[in-house]
Amino acid sequence: METTWRWVLVTAIAPIAWGSTYFVTREYLPADSPLWGAALRALPAGLVLLAIRPRMPRGPWWWRSLVLGVLNVSVFFALVYLAAQLLPTSLASTVMATSPVVMMLFAWMLAGERLRVLPLVGAGVGIAGVVLLLATDTSSVDWTGIAASVAAMVLSSLGFILAKRWRDGTDVRAVTAWQFLAGGLLLLPAALLVEGAPPPLDVPALLGFAYVSVFATALAFAAWFTGLAHLPAGTVGLVGLLNPVTGVLLGTLVAGEVLGPAQLVGLVLVLAGILLGQPLVARAFGRRTTAGGRVVAERAPTAVAATSVP
Repeated sequence: METTWRWVLVTAIAPIAWGSTYFVTREYLPADSPLWGAALRALPAGLVLLAIRPRMPRGPWWWRSLVLGVLNVSVFFALVYLAAQLLPTSLASTVMATSPVVMMLFAWMLAGERLRVLPLVGAGVGIAGVVLLLATDTSSVDWTGIAASVAAMVLSSLGFILAKRWRDGTDVRAVTAWQFLAGGLLLLPAALLVEGAPPPLDVPALLGFAYVSVFATALAFAAWFTGLAHLPAGTVGLVGLLNPVTGVLLGTLVAGEVLGPAQLVGLVLVLAGILLGQPLVARAFGRRTTAGGRVVAERAPTAVAATSVP
């Protein structure tokens, strides 16, 4: 039990960091440069992790790193950067909260994980909370930003489950570093071709990229993939609901976005959804069900004996 909660807490580092990424990107990083923004986020993170775990890919990890780099890094980071520039902090982060269901479906189809009732219920409760969080003001929603968020969520969910399926004992930090470097190198020619020279960076932008790259990318993704290596995909996906919680709280406390009664209820539902998907809750529910079964089994012979007395 203690070990499970330790991995849950490690995993939680990722969505909390990602929830803050939207605010930092929107407030401090240059607008209209999603490809350069993604490249400047991925490459330093990959180099940091490679310095910690200096190891080159072997065998199938050459092409696996390329596939995961495209899904989890190059396309994903560019879409997230675009969404962060087009959407309010709370809205951009909460769209990603639908990922638990998508991750569970991909885990069922690709990794052979069973669809379990409590995580699915937790995902439903969490998504209900997301609906309340999104229902505050949709009049000024940029639907290009929504489309970018949805695409980022689907592609990254697929990439996360593939990383889980391909787990073979290779060091998580090394695998994560290879993804960042592959995705970042793929982004460089695309950024030069589409956006031209790198955007000028002032001191706040440099500090913003340092935060996003080291904390919200290198550390966060290493924590996330560690969680995927030790926990079911449904549990990890539900922990990801802390992403919108962080985004909404930052938007309220720092960016001055309004937190209404519906959003408060939504946050409570999101937290309830996270708890429902935890293995501890599933074990407690299973023990209760088993105990109930024993009561029935113990009472049944008595009833039979009573009816057999002449």
